[in-house]
Amino acid sequence: MNWSAKPWLALYADPEQYAPRGHQLKQWLFGGQSISTKVALFPIEDYSGLIVCDLFGEDSYFADADLFWQKQNEAIAAKRDAYLEAGWPEVAVLEPGQHFQSWDYEKTPRRKGGKVFISVSHRGAVECHEGWLSRKDARRARAQGEGGEHEESAAKQSRPELTGPMQNYVDLHRHGAVRTAMLDRPCVALRLMVAHAIAGSGLWQVRREPQRTANEAVAASIAASRAEAVFAEKRREVLPLLGAPDEEGAIAGGNGDAFALAAVFARLLPLCDDDVMRVLSLVMAETLEAGSAAVEALGNHLGIDMGTWWQPDDAFFDLLRDKEIANAMLADLAGKPVADGNVAEKVKTQKKIIRDCLAGENGREKIDNWLPNWMKFSVESYTKRGGFRTADQWASVQPLFVRQ
Repeated sequence: MNWSAKPWLALYADPEQYAPRGHQLKQWLFGGQSISTKVALFPIEDYSGLIVCDLFGEDSYFADADLFWQKQNEAIAAKRDAYLEAGWPEVAVLEPGQHFQSWDYEKTPRRKGGKVFISVSHRGAVECHEGWLSRKDARRARAQGEGGEHEESAAKQSRPELTGPMQNYVDLHRHGAVRTAMLDRPCVALRLMVAHAIAGSGLWQVRREPQRTANEAVAASIAASRAEAVFAEKRREVLPLLGAPDEEGAIAGGNGDAFALAAVFARLLPLCDDDVMRVLSLVMAETLEAGSAAVEALGNHLGIDMGTWWQPDDAFFDLLRDKEIANAMLADLAGKPVADGNVAEKVKTQKKIIRDCLAGENGREKIDNWLPNWMKFSVESYTKRGGFRTADQWASVQPLFVRQ
């Protein structure tokens, strides 16, 4: 029995007490709201506390809420300081759970005094609302811009054309009519959805896969790979469809700017469906999470042959440090007798023989198109020790994609 089960069983056995269940049980275990690792602004490796995963390892949560909030607040403070250094006149960090009511504000560019508001939910999610002023401050700024205290005084005394509830009434009725009509225009809906994925909105937050690397050797290997070169070329072919001047930049991961969203939507409307699908494919590729079950599902569905995209390089062999696994790879390449004859040798020696087999050197027969089990689709493990996330990810979704 683990430490967390004992107090719960005590509650369950006590007829005078209530033992939490379901969602309440999760909150009870975590000492409050469960906080997903997906909301962290800071690198997960900076968190030294316990992380709890669900049954399939698809969702994970911070077990130490106090430590999470310490790290998250530090990251929020760093983001606030970055905004100030970038020239924003003011950055307001709202209290946890305090919503940013956009209808009480007006979009205002930074050069005209627009502020940044950072909202934080009780579950730790952070949203940055750039370029806003309260309606009162916006009217005052407009009056000052037009010159004269008379206009400023008049602006202070004037009332908005609509009250807050009336604005809400108008917004929701217009919203209802537009979204219902859109259901009959799926081609338009597709273009608007792609625009949301690119630019973001108050309801859409799509992040690019950051491709974080463990060290410089891994970074150099990824940068030199054939997949990266082909991907960059295909991206350059798509960018002109959006009128993007930056031929090297990504297109997904916008900050939710309303004008940017409308601009992308306007650009997509006249494109043919084939071109829109090319843009959509690029957005999906830029936002496909590395190391996820989605990569395994997609790779197996597409029948990816990693041999056409990857060859063992120096970084691979530098990172291969397990003697048991090196011996299994040696058996795969040179045969079991050779592997058994070198089973006690250092991993460095066994890796040298593997490289000789791949290069056809030192009397070894050259082996072409070899793939370690780790790189295959479907992925395979070399041992039963566990700890291979890629194999676990595929095992969790494989039943969904078994061909009938």
